[in-house]
Amino acid sequence: MADTTDLEQLYPRPLSGSEVVNPPPALVPGRIPLTGKYVKLEPQNAQYDAEELYEAGHSSEAGLRIWDYMNYGPWSDVSSYKGTLRAQSSSFDPIFYTIRSIETGRACGQVSFLDINAQNGVIEIGHIWFGPELQKTPAGTEALFLMLCHAMDDLGYRRMQWRCNSLNTRSRQAARRLGFRFEGIFYNHMIFKGKNRDTAWYSILDDEWPEVRQKLASWLKPSNFSAGNIPKASLTEMMGNRSDSTRG
Repeated sequence: MADTTDLEQLYPRPLSGSEVVNPPPALVPGRIPLTGKYVKLEPQNAQYDAEELYEAGHSSEAGLRIWDYMNYGPWSDVSSYKGTLRAQSSSFDPIFYTIRSIETGRACGQVSFLDINAQNGVIEIGHIWFGPELQKTPAGTEALFLMLCHAMDDLGYRRMQWRCNSLNTRSRQAARRLGFRFEGIFYNHMIFKGKNRDTAWYSILDDEWPEVRQKLASWLKPSNFSAGNIPKASLTEMMGNRSDSTRG
């Protein structure tokens, strides 16, 4: 049997990473509302939100397509959906939020913080679904921007993650336009509705966030939109090739 010295010569230890000068404050997201111009993110409450969220996700073909790549849903009726929503509302990780339109006052989508690792400053946005009212609108982008700002600015996280089914092209496009950088594929990562799921990973790091935040804030300015909330500039183009470039 080789002694320790021989093993260290054969398999030298990798160089350590850069020093963490300012450790993250290790804060966990609270159940507090996050308010923007178009939407308000409210801590999810099954008692009040179930009927409107069920309608947003089940009353049209576009709504039902939401569940194609989710690990759950759709449901046959409001009662069965409320059971799932009660479990989500009581969860500490993920922490679920209902997206409510400021214009209409109605619940129109859902988002959550999950895989919360406060000690290391790592967090993820997931369980995202937008009803037709939110899809392809500045309101939908703003909802995710509010989440990013809360985690990265208010709570001081170092890494924001985004994971999705590698076949979910809409989710992968959303990650790109929000400024997430592609990291790779975890093959056979999950069993999804009886099938193998390969998972695509994306992230935004703390030193990248100021640039991403500036571009998102610029895109969301009212001056960027013409009548009918049509954007004058493409957010994907504003983000450039961030998603496909490697980190130095």
